[in-house]
Amino acid sequence: MKFVIATHNQKKLKELSRILKPLGIEAVTAADLGIKLEEVEETGSTFEENAELKAAAACRQTGLPAVADDSGLQVDALNGAPGVFSARYAGEGATDADRNNKLLLEMSGIPDEKRSARFVSAICCVFPSGDKVYARGECEGKIGYEPKGENGFGYDPLFVVSDGRTYAQLSDEEKDAISHRGNALRIFSQNLKEYLANNI
Repeated sequence: MKFVIATHNQKKLKELSRILKPLGIEAVTAADLGIKLEEVEETGSTFEENAELKAAAACRQTGLPAVADDSGLQVDALNGAPGVFSARYAGEGATDADRNNKLLLEMSGIPDEKRSARFVSAICCVFPSGDKVYARGECEGKIGYEPKGENGFGYDPLFVVSDGRTYAQLSDEEKDAISHRGNALRIFSQNLKEYLANNI
């Protein structure tokens, strides 16, 4: 069975392929099918709504079950910002460094005990029948005072986990074991398994 992954992010594709393979599912991209996915405006007010918008559009265009993820960073001291605007936090065309600098600026003067934050990942799979399977994963941490580490992307160099290292200082395997997307994918795998057992 083929599922289309609604992403241009190769890292996300690799993670999703790894999770779907044991379920007998081949993960493909629209490009593999010779299709260019339309750009979806992420107008949802939650990660779940945006994941569903992307998955529904990819399902409509390809006729295959489609999986999409929407994720971001919620900082408690900033009332949950940047949230669903994580990728657009520093404006269109901004780099990861721009977004990290903006976040550090917003967090300046905020003491250690009030720097709590979490990464959230919402996954949605939309089937041609209209059925949907969801999962949500989170990882708690806090915002550091300067970027540390070379791995990862986005806000990873600022997101400090329980052992005092940032996401960007972890190996891929270490990050997978605790990350928001890793947690969401494990839940998604379970939910999808149950769905397929009852519907296929």
